[in-house]
This record gives sequence, structure tokens and C-alpha cells, in this order.
Amino acid sequence: MANTPHGGVLKDLIARDAPIRAELLATADTLPDLALTERQLCDLELILSGGFSPLEGFMNEKDYNGVVENLRLADGTLFSMPINLDVSEEELKSVGIAPGKRFVLRDFRDDSPLAIITVDDVYKPNKDIEAVKVFRGDPEHPAVKYLFNTVKEYYVGGKVQAINRPNHYDYVGLRNTPAELRAEFNKLGWNRVVAFQTRNPMHRAHRELTVRAARSRQANVLIHPVVGLTKPGDIDHFTRVRVYQAILPRYPNGMALLSLLPLAMRMGGDREAVWHAIIRKNFGATHFIVGRDHAGPGKNSKGEEFYGPYDAQFMVEKYKDELGIEVVPFQMMTYLPDADEYAPKDEVPAGTKTLDISGTELRKRLKLGLPIPEWFSYPEVVKVLRESHPPRVSQGFTIFLTGYHNSGKDAIARALQVTLNQQGGRSVSLLLGETVRSELSSELGFSREDRHKNIQRIAFVASELTRAGAAVIAAPIAPFDDSRKHAREIIQQSGNFFLIHVATPLEYAEKTDRKGVYARARNGEIKGFTGVDDPYEVPTDADLTVDISQTSVRTVVHQIILLLESQGYFGN
Repeated sequence: MANTPHGGVLKDLIARDAPIRAELLATADTLPDLALTERQLCDLELILSGGFSPLEGFMNEKDYNGVVENLRLADGTLFSMPINLDVSEEELKSVGIAPGKRFVLRDFRDDSPLAIITVDDVYKPNKDIEAVKVFRGDPEHPAVKYLFNTVKEYYVGGKVQAINRPNHYDYVGLRNTPAELRAEFNKLGWNRVVAFQTRNPMHRAHRELTVRAARSRQANVLIHPVVGLTKPGDIDHFTRVRVYQAILPRYPNGMALLSLLPLAMRMGGDREAVWHAIIRKNFGATHFIVGRDHAGPGKNSKGEEFYGPYDAQFMVEKYKDELGIEVVPFQMMTYLPDADEYAPKDEVPAGTKTLDISGTELRKRLKLGLPIPEWFSYPEVVKVLRESHPPRVSQGFTIFLTGYHNSGKDAIARALQVTLNQQGGRSVSLLLGETVRSELSSELGFSREDRHKNIQRIAFVASELTRAGAAVIAAPIAPFDDSRKHAREIIQQSGNFFLIHVATPLEYAEKTDRKGVYARARNGEIKGFTGVDDPYEVPTDADLTVDISQTSVRTVVHQIILLLESQGYFGN
């Protein structure tokens, strides 16, 4: 029999409101609406399905304060993560959001109406307190960065009425609601179910860990990976689901089931572990695996862990009686080559030979096309990962040249394009500053804001081309550091980014300017000209700095080729 939902009753709002769906749809056409963000969409989906039971909507101020301060809703029920509908002041006014008002929550992807919310209250949270109490306050924590950089200034509390489930077009057969998963457990005759949470691909160690957990509790295994929002830089969920499907036949027949969870993770460590346990309880699991550094975002820039390795286990143990789901704690698994098996590190006798491959080492092996041993992962899993993450020799990259007008960056870009085309192996795209201005940004001027917008358009195009495996050469002036950093951040989500500072002195660039552009700027005919009446912020993070007044274009191109070769882009 499936576990009792958190709070005693599964709040399946889709089922509850199905009899009045036609009425709600008609009402939705008469109400103002709000397009949800990606995180809000994930949260709403789990509110509607009952995955966040006992919640029936977004938290009002009393519930929010209780969760932030004491991990409890206003009625005393344990709940560890605030679930908020954040809106801007502009949205408050345009939608007419106020206590007692109703408005429609729409899917930003297809504009479909998902629910109607009746506003309980509108409040301005203390984000400093939320950051410290919920996420321990480190400004580098991804949830803290999201809180201050993305979350809007007001929260809206209120219960919702369900109209539609969000539409999904990927892995539809694996997306089960709590009610559907509970029915599946009942159909299969599963009375004891141990759930495994993951946001990473699974390898032999994960298979061994879950089987050991099932064996120790005489249970079946629910592989329940997150396919909503995870940590920036994580492997995409399409690749991960193909990995889970590949590894499933490695379990004894009838032992394991795969189902996907549309959760927006906060990477909240110990608090998140309690939240994950509540969610799995709502989905019917009787046991839940909590491993080392569960839902932790790793280390900050100082090399310090955001959470202790077993903080999550300590917190779920603290609340185990209220959670109503048995937590199965596990240490990190390690491989014993002499026995050809995996074992928890705390069970390995001193002096025993062990082997491990870290996540960093695995990513390196994938990037460089190096072997991945079968003791670490199964061939079918490695095949999926290699398809989605080809070696460096097949990956795209962006060379981003920045410098004054007539610094030589355009000449370097054109020569590099020819050299890379001669090399072959990948398509080459050239994004010269003047070309982009003409074709993509003709309506923009030269204010700081317009310059930033122009660089972000270049970054978007370069990112898409890089993702497709192309070599991209961009050569804008890009005078501002924040614009270059943002471009790097965008492009590095798709591939590598190399910043080349063409540090040719302004005097030399002006002296060799055959077109007389600098002279026109000096005469006041051109306003906002970099180096004349607009600043150029010298990069401090360039991967390579060159100066055309001191060396030739041919030498600079060779230096860039050597840089690319050192990173494996031309094979090993």
C-alpha cells in the first residue's frame, strides 16, 4: 500500500476541480492573467497534482514566514521550502492583483490557462532573511543569486483552482502524477517503495546503491529524477532520461520503475532534503534515499562547501517522526577492483584498494574522448553520454576579439576564419562588429545600454552556433566589462569561450586609420566613439592579449591556433 500523503490527504487539485473545469475555463476568459516563469510553472504543476501536499496554492505571508523561520506552515505542518508566486510592481498594477481578486495563471510557453488564483494577500518579503534562513546566505549560492537577481519584489499568496495540466511533449509516458504513481504501485503490488532522487546521469555506483537500499528494506525502487530546473551547468534532462532508460534493464526484472519529477530544485541542501522527502511521500514512496551532500550545490569560489557532507542526513533524521517516510542514508560508493564490486566508503576496511572517478574527471574524459572504464559505467550509458557530449575535436567554440576600432581585430578575425576553414572539421562563422550592426542591430545607437544589447545579440547567435558545433569568430569593439562577462556566461552554456584582447594602443589605431573615422570623431562629427569621447574598459580576464603594433596578424592567428590546440580542439 502506498504511503499516506503529507498532511493526511493528497491535494490532487486536477481531480478535485475536474467537475467544474468547463465553468473555470469560461471564467478564465473574463479575468486578467499572468504568464508564469519557468520556476513558477514547475511549482504550479506540483501544486496542481498534489506533489506539494498539503499546499493548495502559493504561500501567503503567514505560511511563508513560518516556513522561513521554523520550517512550518501556519497550522504547524512541517514544510521546509517556501513556495512563492513572485510578481513585479508593474505586474501588480497591470493585472490588478490585490486581496480578494482573481486572475489566471498561464503557461508562458503556449499561453494555455492552467489555474485561477484567488488572492489571499500581497506582501514584500525580506529577501536578506530568506537568503540566510533558507539557504545560509552565501551570495554565491545559486538559490541566493536567483533570489536577488531574478525573483521579483512582491509575493502573492492564495489558493488555486485547477484548469489544465501543463503540456509536455517529451517523455509523456514517464510523467506521472502522485495519483497515477500510487495507482501504478497498487497495480504492481508494491507495498514498500524506496525512492531515489537524482539530477545527474546514473552509473554503476548508483545502480549498486539503489539495489542495496532495496535489499536492506525489502522494497522496490522508484528512480525519480528531476526534470524541471536543476543546477546551472547540469547535463540536460533529455540526455539524462536516455541514460536512465539505458540503465533500467540492468535491474532485475520487476525491481525498478522510472518516473520523472517536474521539480524546480533550489539546491537547498538540508532543507531541500526534507522537502524532497515530503514530495516522495506524496508520490507514495515509503522510503527515501539521502546520500552525501544531498541537493548541495558543491563549493563556492573559495573552495568552501555550501553544506556539510551529511547535513541533509542529520536534518531528515531530526524530523523523521513527522516526515512519515523512512529515510535510507548512504555514504559515497567506491569501487573495489579486487572484488569487482561497489561498497559504501564507510564499510571498506583500511588498506583496501579502491578506485573512483569524480564528476570533473568524467567531464574531462567526455570532452577529450578519453576512455571511460566499464567498472565505472555501463557501455550503453557511456554511448548515450558520448552522443550528447562529443569530444573536443567535434565541439564548437567562440573566439571573441575585443579592442579599439582599427586595432586589427577585424583583420585577425578574417585571417583566422581562413585558417580554420583550411583546417576543416567544423563550419566557421564570422561575426564582425560592422556586419552585426548592419544586419542585427541597425536600430541601436551607441549608448551604453544599446552597446550592451548589441553584444548580447552577438552572444545569443554565437551561443546557438557554438552549440551546433561551429567555430564562431566574433569581433565587436565590446568596450564594457559587464557586457563581455555576460557574453561569456551565455556562450559557455553551449561551449568554450576564448576572450582575445587586441590591445593595440589607441595612438597606433588612430595613426593607421586610413578611413579617417577617428578624425571625424575628433571633429565632433561622430558622437560616442570609443577611445575619443567614450571609454574602453581594459579586460582583466582575457585568455590571450595581443598587440598588432608589435606583431603580425599571421603571428596572432598562430597564437590563437596554439591556444585552441592546447584545449584539444584539433584532436589529441
